Amino acid sequence: MEKSEVFTDLDVANTSGTTKSVMKKLPEVTLAFWIMKIAATTLGETAGDLFAQTLKLGYFLTTIALFVIFVVTLVVQLRSSRYNPFFYWTVILSTSMAGTTMSDFMNRDASAKFLSNGATKLGWGPQGLGLGYPAGAAILISILLAIFLAWKLSGMTFQIRDIVTFRGEALFWAAILVSNTLGTSMGDFLSDSSGLGYAGGALLVAGALGVLLALMKVPVVPNVLLFWIAFVLTRPLGATAGDFLTKPVAKGGLDLGTAGSSAVLLVLLFGLMAYAHLQERRTVTAAGHEER
Repeated sequence: MEKSEVFTDLDVANTSGTTKSVMKKLPEVTLAFWIMKIAATTLGETAGDLFAQTLKLGYFLTTIALFVIFVVTLVVQLRSSRYNPFFYWTVILSTSMAGTTMSDFMNRDASAKFLSNGATKLGWGPQGLGLGYPAGAAILISILLAIFLAWKLSGMTFQIRDIVTFRGEALFWAAILVSNTLGTSMGDFLSDSSGLGYAGGALLVAGALGVLLALMKVPVVPNVLLFWIAFVLTRPLGATAGDFLTKPVAKGGLDLGTAGSSAVLLVLLFGLMAYAHLQERRTVTAAGHEER
């Protein structure tokens, strides 16, 4: 496979017999894919904060509710026989929302720096584990590496285009959930603790993605490694972008609010999903005509 294919063509190979092709359920990874990924992760950040903070449901209850939503959307995706942009991107969105509150619950607590307007409590249940961003990120990196180790020991390929089993797809989505949670921790650390601020954090991540783009030309760097690093890094880019949209001007944000920002991003994402759906239908129709 050519080096560029990891970013431009993860669509599916042919199958024979009764083997189910998971890759027919994944999109072609083009520039549009990464735009939709960033839109979904940014919406995941603002929507997660909307439920947990603005509506004051708290990280504990919101994490449980969003994880249930993730499971439901994942079941729909797993039961689908072919790629459906609405199914696929709904799972990505649900992992981004759940990842936002899972990360916040791990890293934060009832300290004044995490509670605004003088509040002393945020929702029912535990206020958070208070592990902090470095410890939380270390735990999530360990979990992600464990998933990849299990993936390796299973003997299944890391080449995403060649995944053709239910177990392989399950590992794929488990890695996505953890990577989105890890990306949230990284984004919040860059925005809140690094001193870079929201814009500075976003520029740093964008620069790192530029380095990955350059590494695509280096033959010794594995394609799969580049894809997963890019997948993780687009999450903190979305997180910092989401914070930039919603946080107060005094903290370096635009103060658009979680509700308004989430509504705009939702319309944008659904518009992109509808366009992707039309493109997929045209591709399927064209393929059908060629077979005749």
